[in-house]
Amino acid sequence: MEQYESSVKVVPFTQQQVYNQLEDLNHLATLKERLGNMPEEVADKIKDLTFDRDSLTVNVQGFSFTLRIIGREPCKCLKFQGENTPIPVNLWIQMLPIDESRAKLKVTLRAELNMLMKPMLNKPLREGVEKMADMLAIVNYQ
Repeated sequence: MEQYESSVKVVPFTQQQVYNQLEDLNHLATLKERLGNMPEEVADKIKDLTFDRDSLTVNVQGFSFTLRIIGREPCKCLKFQGENTPIPVNLWIQMLPIDESRAKLKVTLRAELNMLMKPMLNKPLREGVEKMADMLAIVNYQ
């Protein structure tokens, strides 16, 4: 199992505000609106975002997959499992407080890669985790 971690992102919202918005994925609909404001190399790759309370389905470069919440640790962590993914994946979004008005978050992905897949997917997975954290850092959590 390979693990990929984003850098830590600081958001100008409390840990509680971040968790409250992320624990119901319907709140991430604002990401759809912000895709138009993102750099072209990111926005062009991400298509057809759909949400419900417990899952997010996205089409990235013609490949559609779903991330479903499988665990919630209030104010600390959301755990996801990939569905319709070519490889087994789990993803965590971790949140920690910095002070009364700021929090930090990090995205971690674990993927089961065989020896042939690792060289091909290592860089895209690393970049994908970082881009996901970047997108979560621009969400308005109020």
